[in-house]
Amino acid sequence: MSKFWSPRVHDLVPYVPGEQPKMADLVKLNTNENPFGPSPKVLDAIRGELGDNLRLYPDPEGEALKATIARYHQISPDQVFLGNGSDEVLAHIFYGLFQHGQPVLFPDVTYSFYPVYCGLYGIEGKKIPLTDTFEINPEDYVQPNGGVIFPNPNAPTGRFLALDSVETILAANPDRVVVVDEAYVDFGGESAIALVNLYPNLLVCQTLSKARSLAGLRVGFAVGNPELIEALNRVKNSFNSYPLDKLALAGAIAAFEDNDWFKATCEGVVGEREWVTQKLEGLGFEVLPSKANFVFARHPEHTGQSLALGLRERGVIVRHFNKARIEDFLRITTGTADQNKRLIQALEELISA
Repeated sequence: MSKFWSPRVHDLVPYVPGEQPKMADLVKLNTNENPFGPSPKVLDAIRGELGDNLRLYPDPEGEALKATIARYHQISPDQVFLGNGSDEVLAHIFYGLFQHGQPVLFPDVTYSFYPVYCGLYGIEGKKIPLTDTFEINPEDYVQPNGGVIFPNPNAPTGRFLALDSVETILAANPDRVVVVDEAYVDFGGESAIALVNLYPNLLVCQTLSKARSLAGLRVGFAVGNPELIEALNRVKNSFNSYPLDKLALAGAIAAFEDNDWFKATCEGVVGEREWVTQKLEGLGFEVLPSKANFVFARHPEHTGQSLALGLRERGVIVRHFNKARIEDFLRITTGTADQNKRLIQALEELISA
């Protein structure tokens, strides 16, 4: 602690990102990065920006990228908000749309940045328990609140909430913003962007980090009613008017324009995810149904911590959360075929031992 800190800083519990280890010959399956690289067209677009123009500021509104996203999702550019990764978009959402003097609702097992944002902005958060099968029950969100947010598919469980259930939550909260955080939706889910013109209280947040393999560029966006987008723009322009640099803007546009690469990599991830699921179940694991680029699994005879440590000793890194209800689960990112084979081989050794 320091006497120079603002009072709120003393009480902050920051988000802990997934480990980025420097070990050699590592199978890294802990941070849900795409095992397949970005489109070659993305790399060409970034190279095209490497010149004298880097001395100039980027477009503060990212108009070309907004237009690209709007065309892709068949919406209007004024329904699109851009941010430096979806985490920044979420931060602006909490500040600009969730401060209504009532608790923000989110699942008890979910993305752990949500309570961090509540702490940062002095917002009360209320955790809504998932069911015994780790699913969101829409009826639990029919109560007074200052806003609702949940990932879909949920993280770290990977379970997907059907759009009719999302609509139940939207219809029950007409006077509050409902945020659907779709970081993993492209791996088998159905986007709620299809509903934004029906529900003015809906805001959908997405990222290019996962399905489009651009975690290193930091590009996120939100889609919703222009009134919601205007609120986010007011916050953004009071914080950082230039959130996306020229390289990120160019790379993101190229990523949307190469739809064949996008589809092929998503299909590759889904195929490997199903293979890993089958192998895990063959080893006795319980694997939750996943529509993400990871699986959430536990073994009835081994703790999550012991398995995570055993895998690390064998050069395989997965994510273990030492939290209530999920302490025996492992969140395992879908890797390449070779990475996944090494994962299963290591688990076979652990289970047999």
